[in-house]
Amino acid sequence: MNASVSNEEAIVATRLWLERAVIGLNLCPFAKGVHVKNQIRYAVSAAQTPDDLLRDVLRELELLAETPRDKIDTTLLIHPQVLTDFLDYNDFLQVVDAALEEVDLAGELQVASMHPHYQFADTEPDDITNFTNRSPYPTLHLLREASIDEAVAAFPEAEMIFEKNIETMRKLGREGWDALGLATVQKHKK
Repeated sequence: MNASVSNEEAIVATRLWLERAVIGLNLCPFAKGVHVKNQIRYAVSAAQTPDDLLRDVLRELELLAETPRDKIDTTLLIHPQVLTDFLDYNDFLQVVDAALEEVDLAGELQVASMHPHYQFADTEPDDITNFTNRSPYPTLHLLREASIDEAVAAFPEAEMIFEKNIETMRKLGREGWDALGLATVQKHKK
């Protein structure tokens, strides 16, 4: 589907999305620190099948677990060739969670989800609130539990982030989202 996308293009589009949407709109107040410190690893999987992607996920989880936090605190595993259908992608998240358990990394690492067609339960596909998790390409966000715990401890009312993001997106609206210059990145992913 996205065979013409180079690794560099996928990383550039993802970084732009991170800077303009995630950090720019403060959708994740923890992202700016690791971004500024260059502690985000951007990895692009060439996987064509879910099994190939799972192997890449396991390699990236192992790398993250073995690398000091000051070098890599979090990884964005971009996979433009596989799981482009959101429902297939969403089902795959259960496979990833099971794999975390199997390799004894549950409780140490976790995986968050971002996808060009992300859709929260009980929302319409074009609901602007879905855009909080809409990345340019299907992406698995590999995170350290310790980093999350520290960030939450340092951020007052961390449990309110989701509600604040919904409010931000509703105020922004589709026109505001399109003004971020990310719409063209999202359009060719259907």
